[in-house]
Amino acid sequence: MNALDSVALAADSLSLGYAGQPIIVDLDVTIPDQSFTVIIGSNGCGKSTLLRSLARMIRPFQGQVSLHGEDIASVRPKELARRIGMLTQSPTTPAGLTVGDLVARGRNPHQTLLRQWSVSDEEAVTAALAEVNMLEYAHRLVDELSGGQKQRAWIAMALAQDTPVLLLDEPTTYLDIAHQLDVLDLCSQLHAGGRTLVAVLHDLNLAARYATHVIAMRDGRIVATGSPEDTITPELLREVFDLEARVIPDPETGRPLVIPRDRRSHAVTTGAVSGAAC
Repeated sequence: MNALDSVALAADSLSLGYAGQPIIVDLDVTIPDQSFTVIIGSNGCGKSTLLRSLARMIRPFQGQVSLHGEDIASVRPKELARRIGMLTQSPTTPAGLTVGDLVARGRNPHQTLLRQWSVSDEEAVTAALAEVNMLEYAHRLVDELSGGQKQRAWIAMALAQDTPVLLLDEPTTYLDIAHQLDVLDLCSQLHAGGRTLVAVLHDLNLAARYATHVIAMRDGRIVATGSPEDTITPELLREVFDLEARVIPDPETGRPLVIPRDRRSHAVTTGAVSGAAC
C-alpha cells in the first residue's frame, strides 16, 4: 500500500494566522484516512485555525495542505467542496429557511449550468435527512428547532454534500449532555460508514470515548498524536492544559476517563499544614 493511501489530509510546514499575526508556525500533521480524529487543546491554541486551514478557509502564510497527496490550493472550489465538507462553529441560518431547504444547499457543489436540480439531488437530500432522523422535520423552519435538532440539520446539509471527508468545529457547543451524545453518536455512525471525520472538541472524556485518533495542541504546535490511550494521560494533561488529573479506564468503554484533582481539598490540606507549621 502506498503511504498516501493511509493519509486523508496532511499539513506540511504550515504557518497560519490572522492579520499577519502567526498562530501556527511550521506545523506538520497527518489525518489518517477513515479515522475519527479529534483535536484537543486549551482555548486559543490554534485548534479551529488548523481545522479551517484543512478546508482551505484560511490560506497559509507558508506550507501546504494535501488531500490524498494533492495540494488543495490547486483544486477548484467546487471540486474541493465535493471532497471536503466543513461544519463551522455555531453556523447562522437565514431567517425563514426550512430544514429541507437548508439541507438542499449541500447539493450546490454538484450543480452546474448544464446540470441543475435532479432526481439524484432529491434522493441525496432525502437520504441525508433520513440518516440524521430528521425526515419528519423537512418542512419545519430551522429557527423552530431545538439546539440538538439544528445541529442535526446542519450535519444533514454536510452529508448531502456527499464528501468523503467531514470537518466539524466544536459540533457540541451549547448542547446539553444528551444532545452532545446524540451528535457524537451520529458522527461515530458516519465514521463507521467509511467517512474520515475531524472534529474540534473541548470535552476530553467525549474526545476519548469517540476518537480513533487524537491530536493534542498547545500554543500553535502539536504536542502529541495517537490513540486516546496513548495521548490522554496525566502527563499530557499537565503539559497541554496545566491540569492535574487522574486518568482511569471508563467503566462503559475502557477508554481513558479524566478525573481532575480536587483543588479545593488540596488547598484545605495545604492551609492546614501551613497553619500547623506556624
